[in-house]
Amino acid sequence: MQAVLMVAGKSTRTFPLTLTRPKPLLPIMNRPLIYHSLDQLAGLFDEIILITGYRKEMIEARLGNEYRGMKIIYQEQKKQLGTGHALLQAKPHIHDKFVAMNGDDIFARIDLEHILTYEYAVLVKQVQNPALYGVYQVDEKNRVLNLVEKPKEFIGDLANIGCYVLQADFFEELENTALSERGEIEVTSAVYSMAQKRDIYAIPIQGFWLPTGFSWDLLNHQQLLMKDVQSDIKGVIEQGVLLKGPVSVGVNTTIKSGVYIEGPVVIGDNCEIGPNCYLRPYTAIGDNCRIGQSVEIKCSLIMPDCFIQHLSYVGDSIVGQGSRLGAGTITANRRHDGESPRSKIRGVLVDTRRDKMGAILGDGVQTGIHTAIYPGRKIWPNMQTSPGAIVDDDMIPNDFTW
Repeated sequence: MQAVLMVAGKSTRTFPLTLTRPKPLLPIMNRPLIYHSLDQLAGLFDEIILITGYRKEMIEARLGNEYRGMKIIYQEQKKQLGTGHALLQAKPHIHDKFVAMNGDDIFARIDLEHILTYEYAVLVKQVQNPALYGVYQVDEKNRVLNLVEKPKEFIGDLANIGCYVLQADFFEELENTALSERGEIEVTSAVYSMAQKRDIYAIPIQGFWLPTGFSWDLLNHQQLLMKDVQSDIKGVIEQGVLLKGPVSVGVNTTIKSGVYIEGPVVIGDNCEIGPNCYLRPYTAIGDNCRIGQSVEIKCSLIMPDCFIQHLSYVGDSIVGQGSRLGAGTITANRRHDGESPRSKIRGVLVDTRRDKMGAILGDGVQTGIHTAIYPGRKIWPNMQTSPGAIVDDDMIPNDFTW
């Protein structure tokens, strides 16, 4: 069985993190997002076809030609002309029945197993806000009757989530599909037209669906996936350290005296933590990090090679690779009015829908001592703050263009 994962996009909504890497390589629990996706596919598929584009060489270097017994084939989408156009790139490799999916999302194995029992099917999820999605209308047997993108009036609550079981003849349908208003070929348009010719079933998910549209989705995913963390201590735990709950500590990592870790927490290799730090649940710290005296980190994602100096607080935040936070750096993660924090996407404030949201720092950011960062603010790669700085808006280079 073959699966096609579409991972070609640039993903400007996850800037600044995807300025220096493609979205499939963003980390969750110190492992690339695409590893978590492929883990759900292992044992069900023999061959994975990755439709690549943006920074494709990084994906190829990280994944190689095989993952957990599945052969990896790379096919480049040289121009971003829609999901249907991306899928068409896989045509030379497809033999018969296959699964196509958004490669930046994680689908539960239980749902992949279920959908594979059909000849033609789509995964759907019941949602409370269908006006934000493509919505399927179905008959009493869950066969697709109609598909409406972001309906203005309520027609149903079964949202398209970007996972399809298809046959090789679907490519002919794609090739004959009219361009959308954006001038693109859309998979959903071809699914709708094919549904007029044969039965396509809309299958509600039983497990999880983890879409990665924004940077803060990584924190949501990490919190859900960390429920499976097991205690695994490969490093050195000094006397006076208190570990509570599942904690994973990598090779050559030292946890110094006075550190209190409340799991689930994952710490990589070659790290030095403490003394007297407080690591709170749902935190992941990458390889080669130094976390200084009396630092507190909560529900955050710290990429490799970071140095967070003493008396800093990092809450509900993402810190890019090689960043250095000066002593006393504070990431505020809660609004005074109690509303969920907002973060700018192309200059427009977007509700993160999180109770708490801290900072999103690109790779190589350096903060001066006593820097304070407002909730939801972003700092572009390699930028610096002055001592005592207050970051109340995104820090973006003046010459940056979208």
